[in-house]
Amino acid sequence: MGPPGAGKGTQASRLAGRMGVPAVSTGDIFRANVASGTDLGRAAQGYMDAGEYVPDELTNAMVRDRLAQPDAADGFLLDGYPRTTAQVGELDDMLAAAGHALDVVVELVVDVEELVARLSQRSSEQGRSDDSEQVVRRRMQVYAEQTAPLVEVYSARGLLRRVDGMGEVDEVTDRLLAAVGTLHA
Repeated sequence: MGPPGAGKGTQASRLAGRMGVPAVSTGDIFRANVASGTDLGRAAQGYMDAGEYVPDELTNAMVRDRLAQPDAADGFLLDGYPRTTAQVGELDDMLAAAGHALDVVVELVVDVEELVARLSQRSSEQGRSDDSEQVVRRRMQVYAEQTAPLVEVYSARGLLRRVDGMGEVDEVTDRLLAAVGTLHA
């Protein structure tokens, strides 16, 4: 977990490849549905364009379906889920029903000015409507209000590891690998 622009997607893909598990990214799944014009995509688009979170019932159903796929049976790396305390409870229920539990939760920590610079660059390179300055500022506010409290939940459970997300991509990857230790290695 971490604020918008912290590098979650980039690092999730890199870590998942090194660990031999799928990266399950709610953002990627939402964007794929938007591009395909599915009902979920149409429902999610308005929320995403406004910098708001897609409602839990849509997100939970999507994650439940994805985690039930065979490639996730031996492990997975979540990117962008859970984002609210209600989703934490839903994830707990999903994992318990499948006989699984979380091994570790990683928070990428990045300076706010660096986040704004990263997202501005991503917006110009990828043309993402959810990376305009106004939307970015709203996303950071929503993160602070809804997702940051998860840090406390997972810290209290002894699962949280904070990792410096500043620097070169390879440096951050090395820090993350050290933080997760030998999980799935």
